[in-house]
Amino acid sequence: MSSTLSCSASDLIPLLSGGANATAAAAAAEFICGRFETISGKFTDASYAIDNTYLLFSAYLVFAMQLGFAMLCAGSVRAKNTMNIMLTNVIDAAAGGLFYYLFGFAFAFGSPSNGFIGKHFFAMSGFPKASFDYPYFLYQWTFAIAAAGITSGSIAERTQFVAYLIYSSFLTGLVYPIVSHWFWSSDGWASPARAENLLFQSGVIDFAGSGVVHMVGGIAGLWGALIEGPRIGRFENRGKPVTLRGHSATLVVLGTFLLWFGWYGFNPGSFAIINKSYGTSPGISFYGQWSAVGRTAVTTTLAGCTAALTTLFGKRLIDGYWNVTDVCNGLLGGFAAITGGCSVVEPWAAVICGFVAAWVLMGFNKLADKLRYDDPLEAAQLHGGCGAWGIIFTGLFADKTYVSEVFGGDPNRPYGLLMGGGWRLLAAHVVQIVVITGWVSVTMGTLFFVLHKLELLRIPSEDEIAGMDPTSHGGLAYMYTEEEIRNGIMVREMGRENENV
Repeated sequence: MSSTLSCSASDLIPLLSGGANATAAAAAAEFICGRFETISGKFTDASYAIDNTYLLFSAYLVFAMQLGFAMLCAGSVRAKNTMNIMLTNVIDAAAGGLFYYLFGFAFAFGSPSNGFIGKHFFAMSGFPKASFDYPYFLYQWTFAIAAAGITSGSIAERTQFVAYLIYSSFLTGLVYPIVSHWFWSSDGWASPARAENLLFQSGVIDFAGSGVVHMVGGIAGLWGALIEGPRIGRFENRGKPVTLRGHSATLVVLGTFLLWFGWYGFNPGSFAIINKSYGTSPGISFYGQWSAVGRTAVTTTLAGCTAALTTLFGKRLIDGYWNVTDVCNGLLGGFAAITGGCSVVEPWAAVICGFVAAWVLMGFNKLADKLRYDDPLEAAQLHGGCGAWGIIFTGLFADKTYVSEVFGGDPNRPYGLLMGGGWRLLAAHVVQIVVITGWVSVTMGTLFFVLHKLELLRIPSEDEIAGMDPTSHGGLAYMYTEEEIRNGIMVREMGRENENV
């Protein structure tokens, strides 16, 4: 008899017969094995169902962030541009869905071996399979449109609508998917999931996308805003910044809470599966991937909360008053920073992450004012700057045990420099910052420059002064009386040139 017992008749007959009727023992063995295989199969099916349901639920949460982006963007712009910014958020999701299906997913996770590139270019070819099922595509699509939504904030209030259509399709169909392939695909050159030849023996740990999502969206927005230039009236003749306040702090706060809620799908959901034990005794282990999912939600929460409070008191010292919009942006900056290392750091480290992220955001905002750079939502500073800090943070504070549990492989693989893991992980992360900055600058910077030269990027000055809603979208988003319009709502009366009421 084999030293390892398996459910086969040859193994069970000697145990069941005991010198009795061999035929009856064989029948009993076949019956037991059949029932065992049926039950085992049902457990396997249940495991797939649990993991895919978890991933679908996470995808729904991340998609809800689009509503958060829409509310945040709408509240951060002036009332005369509300319909425009809301429409761009809808288009980010719609155009992103089609182009990510046609091209993006294949670029992100395809290879000639799995048929996504070569045999088939459309993303759904070969679905479903054990490693790629439909929920995985849906989840990755929500990340792609999140990157596009970040960029739209940077170029708000002065961009032609056709430019939104072009850049959103290009970003979700090519630019973002290539980056996600490099750092997330199992055969990406800098992915920590590679079977061999890891970058600096570690790969890049960008778990939910401080670099892949936030830096990509932020740097794309940076180039768009730089090439377009600041909004009319944003800086005085001597360069002194003038605050062009958004029209609704209520929408800003509502959008922030919706984004906070969605981040629990963005970060914990990036595990993709939850039904996985880390223990050595199946059936009695209370520690598994579900524990890591919970820890990731905690680190996400603590980073955001710390960044919000740091911004609250920091801006009070700098400006002399309590500003709810700044606190909301600080909170989101903390989330953007912790996104990369949320699964591999201790909760106390997340507090450090959020504290530094707040100062990174405030520092970049001061620098933007000095350089006369105009970003209505601080998107480049928030997502680009805080995202880059999050990448560095992970290279400093990634915990050895968590890195081994989450990414497997060599139990001695490099981890955070300040945790005793050496410089290799940090070096890989510096490479990631340089590569993302270069790739997005070359692709999106060139695209925005070409659109500018073709006069497809910025709207005419008279339309910008009047507002994009009445000039491009058929009217204002809100109903105003004539008196309210005269007292501050700038609208160009059609047929009367260059008159600001």
